[in-house]
Amino acid sequence: MGVDEAGRGPLAGPVIVAAVSLSDDLSGLKGVRDSKLLSAGRREELFELIKARARGISVAWAHPREIERRNILRATLEAMRRAVLKLPAGDFVLVDGPHMIPGLPRPQKAVVDGDNLSLSVACASIVAKVVRDRWMRRLDRRYPGYGFERHKGYGTAAHLEALRRLGPCAIHRTTYAPVQELLKSA
Repeated sequence: MGVDEAGRGPLAGPVIVAAVSLSDDLSGLKGVRDSKLLSAGRREELFELIKARARGISVAWAHPREIERRNILRATLEAMRRAVLKLPAGDFVLVDGPHMIPGLPRPQKAVVDGDNLSLSVACASIVAKVVRDRWMRRLDRRYPGYGFERHKGYGTAAHLEALRRLGPCAIHRTTYAPVQELLKSA
């Protein structure tokens, strides 16, 4: 089972974690690799293929308030734990990055650059990114003017300008420096 996340760096929105347990049928997954190396269209295509070929997929979220309360690392690791526990036990868990998941009652290994070294982690990377991008497009409609559909909450020049103009909204991470500085000056 591979586990990865999307959305640790943005100023807004959740961190999305995916856990993917692959079946024996890996046909069609040849193009799977780290989601950051794929176009949005290719990620969407592979997402559908992964859903069809996986034995199990689960997704968990760390919302902005949880990120603020726990910090980004602990919130991400807790979301990883929740995602893994949604799937039946039995698979060895490969976690993308240098950290193991605390309190996980399953055998696991942290794999730096896991989304480039493991097919199941690369699949989790794609699932997490597609789910997060879709969610940020929905949030763009709920919070117009910020441009979430384009930048997905990352600290682009356009996003920072919208923050200055509109102020933070409910999905901004208030402990992240650009948002925190804006709140202090308000």
